[in-house]
Amino acid sequence: MALEQLKVGDVTITWLNGGVTHMDGGAMFGVVPKPLWEKKYPVNERNQIELRTDPMLLQADGKNILVEAGIGTGKFNDKQKRNFGIEHESALKENLGELGLTVDDIDTVLMTHMHFDHASGLSEYQGEELASVFRNAEIYVNETEWEELKNPNIRSKATYYEENWKPVVSQVRTYSEAVEPVEGIRLVHTGGHSDGHSILMIDRGGEKAIHMADIMPTHAHRNPLWVLAYDDYPMDSIDAKQKYIAPAIRDGAWFLFYHDYKYRALKWNEDNEVVEEVLRNGENE
Repeated sequence: MALEQLKVGDVTITWLNGGVTHMDGGAMFGVVPKPLWEKKYPVNERNQIELRTDPMLLQADGKNILVEAGIGTGKFNDKQKRNFGIEHESALKENLGELGLTVDDIDTVLMTHMHFDHASGLSEYQGEELASVFRNAEIYVNETEWEELKNPNIRSKATYYEENWKPVVSQVRTYSEAVEPVEGIRLVHTGGHSDGHSILMIDRGGEKAIHMADIMPTHAHRNPLWVLAYDDYPMDSIDAKQKYIAPAIRDGAWFLFYHDYKYRALKWNEDNEVVEEVLRNGENE
C-alpha cells in the first residue's frame, strides 16, 4: 500500500511509520470528562488511546525535510513498551527506501519539541554505542527546549532522555521565536506543552498548512480548552490554540497530524466540520 501523501503548494508531504504508542486517555484530555472525549476518540479497555508517532517528510526546493523523528527502534525495554503501549517500533528506514531515499538523504530535521515520543528516533544503537540516525542533517530545536532538556526539572526529566539528544549535539541549530530553514516552511515557538514547544507552518504557492504538534495532537483536541494533563503550561497552550486555529481555518489551511490514529491531515470549515481529509490507511504497519 502506498504511503499517504499531500501536496501543499509545491511541497510534497509524505507520512512515514515512526511507530505507535498508547497513552492514558485521561491524561491526554486533562480536565475534560471521559463521557465527552470518548465520543471523539476511541479508547481501549485500559483507558488508553492510540497515538501514532509518524514523522512527515517534506520535499521542497530539492531538500528532504523531516518533521519529528518517531520512536525509533531498539530504544525501549519491555517495561517501557508496556507502560507506553508500544505495539510496534519505527519502519521509517523502510518507508524512505520505498521513496528511493535513505536516512543519509535527510537534509533537515524540524523538531517541534524533544519529548521521547518525538525524539527517540534521532539516535540508534550501533552495537553498544549510540549514533545519530540522520547524520547529514541540521536539526532545529527551539533554544528554550534545548536548554531545558539539558537541565530538566523534576517533572520533565521523565521525558527528556539523554540518549536521544546527546548523540546529535553537533547537528543541533537553535532559534528563539521562529526559524525558516526553507522558504515558506517555519517553526514558530508557542510554549504550552513544554516551555520550548513550537508549531510548524507552511505557506507555499498560495497554499497553507499547519502542524500544531502537541498542543493539538489529534483532531479531537481542536477545542482550545481541551488541553493535555501533560502540558507544562496549559494556559499557554490555550492561548496558542486561540491565536492560530481560527485564522488557519479561515485561510483554508490543512491541519497536519503526527499522533492522530485516523487523520493524516484535514481541513475544517468555520462550523468545525471536516471538509477535506487525508486518512491513514494503516496498511504500512
